Amino acid sequence: MLLSLSIQNFAIVKSVHVDFRQGLSVVTGETGAGKSIAIDGLSLCLGARADAASVRKGASKAEVNATFHLSKDNQASAWLQAHELGLEEQPDEVHIRRVISSEGRSKAFINGRTVTLAQLKEVAQYLVSIHGQHAHHRLLKEDAQRELLDGYARHKELAQRVADAFRLFQDTNQHLQRLRAAQQQRKDREQLLRYQVQELDDFALAEDEFVELESEQKRLSHSQTLLEQAQVSYYNLYESDEGAALTILQKAQSALEDLVEHDPTLTPIVGYLNEATVNIEEASNELRHYCDGLDIDPLRISQVEARYTQAMELARKHNVLPEHLYTTHQTLAAELASLQGDESSMLELSEQVEALRAQYIAVARELSISRAEAGLEFAAQIQSSITRMNMPHAQLMFNVQFDESAPFSADGLDTVEILITTNPGQPMGALGEIVSGGELSRVGLAIQVITSDINHVPTLIFDEVDTGISGPTASIVGGLLRELGKSAQVLCVTHLPQVAAQGHQQLFVSKLTDGDTTETTMRELCEENRVRELARLLAGDELTDSALANAADLLKKVS
Repeated sequence: MLLSLSIQNFAIVKSVHVDFRQGLSVVTGETGAGKSIAIDGLSLCLGARADAASVRKGASKAEVNATFHLSKDNQASAWLQAHELGLEEQPDEVHIRRVISSEGRSKAFINGRTVTLAQLKEVAQYLVSIHGQHAHHRLLKEDAQRELLDGYARHKELAQRVADAFRLFQDTNQHLQRLRAAQQQRKDREQLLRYQVQELDDFALAEDEFVELESEQKRLSHSQTLLEQAQVSYYNLYESDEGAALTILQKAQSALEDLVEHDPTLTPIVGYLNEATVNIEEASNELRHYCDGLDIDPLRISQVEARYTQAMELARKHNVLPEHLYTTHQTLAAELASLQGDESSMLELSEQVEALRAQYIAVARELSISRAEAGLEFAAQIQSSITRMNMPHAQLMFNVQFDESAPFSADGLDTVEILITTNPGQPMGALGEIVSGGELSRVGLAIQVITSDINHVPTLIFDEVDTGISGPTASIVGGLLRELGKSAQVLCVTHLPQVAAQGHQQLFVSKLTDGDTTETTMRELCEENRVRELARLLAGDELTDSALANAADLLKKVS
């Protein structure tokens, strides 16, 4: 529950501090005094949008502080622990602070530590639920009526199954539609690939074959020159009558061997010559074998040249290097196989989509049945409540219509609409077409009271939700709010004395001005001042003995 709220330099508030109690706290004040200022400040503290206009004129910053007491089962406690923002010395409390500079910059703190605005909003949902006048008008929207019924039905797991089934169907169906939309494009691509792959299949270039082919092509195209030069070299090394290299070396070696006995230092030179002679003999033998093995085959030359040329042409056609032609062939073949597989997968995917469609419809129907059952119970409770609020002839129902042919959505296949009649013999119609503003407020308040235990929010704030209500109905509304205050902390801004009298605590808002500046204050009223304020609400600014007596009687009846 909310323990205290402090506001400094916010709008027309210079400084306000209020301590709140358990039960029903009512806020009253003159028209235009700013009765909603505490709610506005608390909203700001809990993550509402802020700008420089929020800062009081002449101040450098606005600041709002709120302190909450946490029960053991409050989800806020678990959230604080998960984000390591709890207070070790006071684990059952949380302090929230929001600061807005005159330049419009904002900072947020939880238990003294800086947090993001998103984190502030996240924890706020576990602390406070604010119901303004606009909340009743939202009831006129079918989406809001469906969400309201789903919350009452407590079938969150079933609703999630519907959402999951919808997303799975949607994703699979979209994949199928993309395949179908690209089917002609795929067919054109498949036709091209079939031609290209067949051409490469016919050529059948092996891996690394082009490198070997290129080497052989070079060798064969120069085979005559290679043979002639190899034969000349063999002749000069081994067979020349005019002085073969081998003969000259052998003569020099023999001459120096004869001189070694006269000068031993020639021995290494003789060794070199001997080694050279051996190398030339080996080279001559290899050349002879090379020449003998060199086969100048015109047919082979023609075959290699033709395959080499075709490989070059295919590489140019596919805009790749010749040595990458084999890899290109494999890639194109794999793509062709994939496209051919898409056709069979489309059939499988179509069958899968139909199965998912049936699965979604089945779980959506299950959700519809749950909504219809919960709608009967919820409508009965609302009708009972508004009957007490001077709508004795009202009849209300949740009209849940399941339509299998409706567009699929994550929320199911239902249209949910609140239908009501307020006069005997009149047909039911949509809420917005039948009820007046005051009747809508009563329906909205009844719903908020009934669903308060579902939301598990410890503090409920009602901002003039009693608009359009007066007389005996106002007393009943006040009684409902006081009853609600037994299970939750309730803060209500009101202009009705019958509602204000039901409060366990009454706060008075006043506005003071000296002609140059304006300031709004808020203070708790004692018993005597409560009587005077109730009398003002009953009779206006002129307090009569009769009004004071009526006010005292109102308070006496409540206590």
